[in-house]
Amino acid sequence: MKKKLISSILALSMVAALLAGCGGATAPSGGGADAAKPAEAAGSEAKPAEAAPDAGADTAAAAGGDIAGKTVALIPKVTGNSFFEAANAGAQKYAADWGITVDYIGRASASVNDQLEAIQEAMDKGVDAIAISSVDASALDEKLKEAQSQGIVVCTWDSDVSPDARALMVSQGTAGILGPMLVDMGADALKNRGKDPAKDAIKYVWHYSNPSVADQNSWYVAGEEYIKKTYPNWTVVHDPYYSEQDPQKSVEIGTAVLDANPDVDLIICNDSTALPGQCQAAQSKGLTKDDITITGFCTPSGMTAYLDANILERWGLWDCGVQGALGCYFAAYIAAGNTIKAGESVEVPGIGSVDVVPNGDLVEGQETAAENNGVVLLPERVVFTADNVKDYNF
Repeated sequence: MKKKLISSILALSMVAALLAGCGGATAPSGGGADAAKPAEAAGSEAKPAEAAPDAGADTAAAAGGDIAGKTVALIPKVTGNSFFEAANAGAQKYAADWGITVDYIGRASASVNDQLEAIQEAMDKGVDAIAISSVDASALDEKLKEAQSQGIVVCTWDSDVSPDARALMVSQGTAGILGPMLVDMGADALKNRGKDPAKDAIKYVWHYSNPSVADQNSWYVAGEEYIKKTYPNWTVVHDPYYSEQDPQKSVEIGTAVLDANPDVDLIICNDSTALPGQCQAAQSKGLTKDDITITGFCTPSGMTAYLDANILERWGLWDCGVQGALGCYFAAYIAAGNTIKAGESVEVPGIGSVDVVPNGDLVEGQETAAENNGVVLLPERVVFTADNVKDYNF
């Protein structure tokens, strides 16, 4: 796909992927879900008041080539995690249709050193491009710039690095969308267990990977701002707890959260490892959703056991399969000689029209280079409950 189209809205057929349904308005590929079924998908977007980016910009045709034949290294934060495995599955599915090769290169632990090794491995293999979800906002910059100096295009997805260390970032949403979404999921679940979030003295705390993970920390910051404005009666009982995206540690930290704060009402886990770990800790203590409210971001498959066990009632995400696929697509797209500018739109085969917005739309104050730099923003997310979770197959 080599041309850019005019777009008047930020539209992306999010649930077109095998992974399906993390957010969307069309049937997910391989997920077998009709997008009209998850009625809460739109609702999760409606609460955070944030203007959509202006997509009606110049869309002159790019002077580039077909992406077919390109090889992209897809690097996750950590392998074995349901989110990243689902992102890889989606990328592999679309790659077959696009005629590109996606080489999934990762490590079993989420650390800067492991990702530096994965980047070097990709460089040694001579890939055309790298699409990476970074464990740290800046620690990978030097290595990624080294890859760029060798002619390897770098894009990020899910979690970013510095804008000059990559071309495009495929983002699941701005902090102004995702932070309030996390809080609102918690507030809705509190209501369903007889609490009044607007009046009751709710005690809450956050549990996620670590503060150097740019996306998760930005959601925490935005969520805190939203709580202060919307729920001034809430009290945070502790600084955020961190479990480093380690499954065992997430259970240990989850247990520590409950031990230290036995009267906590709400735990927000903006990390797909922390959420199941926190739920497992609660289950081990014999707690259910009637005793404590736990919510956050994770794939449906990662949480259905806890839903069935009555540990939590709602959580959310976006279409991680489409996100992983788009990270690979845009990396290959630029590697093929195509040029993209913030404010333009690109028609992605099998997915639809997506808009590229300035870096400042994601992180206030960040500058955007004149071309091949900016943010591809996924427009939709979904809230999973017992009513709709079976519609999603990832």
